[in-house]
Amino acid sequence: MWEVRNHTSHFSHQYTKGMNNMQKKYIISIDGPVILAKGEGDFAMHDIVHISSKKILGEVIKLNRDTATIQSYEDTSGLKIGEEVIGLEESLSITLGPGIISNIFDGIGRPLSSLKDIDGDFIKRGSSSISIDLNRKWHFIPTANIGDKVSLNSILGKVKETDLITNKIMCTYKGEAKIIEIAQEGEYTAKDSIAKVLTEEGKTIELNMIQKWPVRKQKPYDTRMSLTKPLITGQRVIDSLFPIAKGGTAMIPGGFGTGKTVTQHQLAKWSDADIIVYIGCGERGNEMTEVLEDFPKLNDPKSGKPLMQRTVLIANTSNMPVAAREASIYTGITIAEYYRDMGYNVAIMADSTSRWAEALREISGRLEEMPAEEGFPSYLPSRLSEFYGRAGEVKNLNGTQGSVTIIGAVSPQGSDFSEPVTQNTKRFVHVFWGLKRDLAYSRHYPAIDWNISYSEYVDGLSDWFEENIDSDFQDNRRKIVEILEKENELQEIAKVVGQDVLSDDKKLTLEVAEAIRVGFLRQNSFSEIDTYVPIEKQYKMMQTVLLINDRALRLIEKSIPLSEIKKTGIFEEYKEIKNTVRNEELEKIDEFDMRVKTKLKKLEEDYKEHI
Repeated sequence: MWEVRNHTSHFSHQYTKGMNNMQKKYIISIDGPVILAKGEGDFAMHDIVHISSKKILGEVIKLNRDTATIQSYEDTSGLKIGEEVIGLEESLSITLGPGIISNIFDGIGRPLSSLKDIDGDFIKRGSSSISIDLNRKWHFIPTANIGDKVSLNSILGKVKETDLITNKIMCTYKGEAKIIEIAQEGEYTAKDSIAKVLTEEGKTIELNMIQKWPVRKQKPYDTRMSLTKPLITGQRVIDSLFPIAKGGTAMIPGGFGTGKTVTQHQLAKWSDADIIVYIGCGERGNEMTEVLEDFPKLNDPKSGKPLMQRTVLIANTSNMPVAAREASIYTGITIAEYYRDMGYNVAIMADSTSRWAEALREISGRLEEMPAEEGFPSYLPSRLSEFYGRAGEVKNLNGTQGSVTIIGAVSPQGSDFSEPVTQNTKRFVHVFWGLKRDLAYSRHYPAIDWNISYSEYVDGLSDWFEENIDSDFQDNRRKIVEILEKENELQEIAKVVGQDVLSDDKKLTLEVAEAIRVGFLRQNSFSEIDTYVPIEKQYKMMQTVLLINDRALRLIEKSIPLSEIKKTGIFEEYKEIKNTVRNEELEKIDEFDMRVKTKLKKLEEDYKEHI
């Protein structure tokens, strides 16, 4: 049975184990991060190894008789042929426990703050640091009792990890057992014994607050649930037009400068997920530096506490070894699943999966594997499917319900959405927020192109919107989308025959569509009022623009010119609602609706008298 024992350092413990069993091979070839080692050592696929006396961390990715192919997670410069490679006899794992939240890790789960204390500003090769502080004491409160039956992930107690997150200490024994001893409320380190359980075989096992899990293996759950609740982000174009469900998957493809990172920052700050895991996967160092500097300064808008109290950052920049970049998204998803098991809704921001795919391509090239389209390995689709497949809302083994939502940025070269990473990712996600360069350059943010974007969760979320907002929310959404689609068709016609020859009802469509684009879809992340918009305000704004469309269309049908309707100023006033009406002042939108009705009614009466 799988169990967790007290230990001080995962890496040092396993290194000693490998030395004792003499699981050694010797380097025969070095090609960048790819190393060939030969010898009698009994290595297994995905085993972690230490390379040379520097203890450079690597992973076995191919076996051929007595030769092992290893990808190094650290720089291999200076290594020599004949140096030892020692197997640690387990796969890449991360130590999970209190202290993960608010921390910043590298791609293989080492906390950067601890590495700085050990190595200074530059990480030395072979540095090892467990992901949590084993010496820090936590105030443990037991929630289970002596005599209770427990199994994997049963909740034994809790500790306050931050002001916003309570860590639920879970049983790590895989089989059925009974609690025979549990710690009293008090101060304990993560490695201290907090419970003893008696297995069905009569064996006594001590449990602590620590659990280790191989990052490439999905954590178990009881039942996968249907996705029926939206992840509310406060971004109008997302929540109202292209919503994502809690436990869903989305991609944000866009070229350089189109706002992928800014959009993910907005989602990280404002979405109603309990915990955010932000993975900087192969991004430029200056961008990642900005994230690392900005996030600790941000406040959580809902609680007023620092946002980092519910955030985990994983930093793996483009100048770091490619193998660690490839591992970083698995490290992030494993942390997310750990908190999902406690009943939290976790959202992952992966920025960007294109850099991760490029790491796969580089390693594949060095392995001389047969390339597929544009040099990417043929197993790219299966790796993407494996990653996005770990999203979902589930009923956990301990009876709680949690979710993992994955939002991945994709960086196609030259904004070419036909390239392999974008096309293969589309196969496995259910929301597509396509960013358009022209929108970004015209200062329309978020630059989500409504003509190519879609959400497959719209129908599944209908009941939630009907019960929590209004029965006609989805109908309003459909009408907004139809107006935008008609605008696209009319603009194509206007390019050929000119806009002046269009009838007033068609010109009205163009006018209303512009009001939707400028007043509803465009959002200012630097505005205190507009950076976040609750779903109730979004609904009222949709109602208002449709009211304008319906009332104006009636007047046009009565032969009142559109030019006269525009003189009332209702279109321009609508565009300013997002800046003038605060989120808690929704009655002002109702007042504007009354002004629209009054102005258009007066126009109709004046026009009749004039005739």
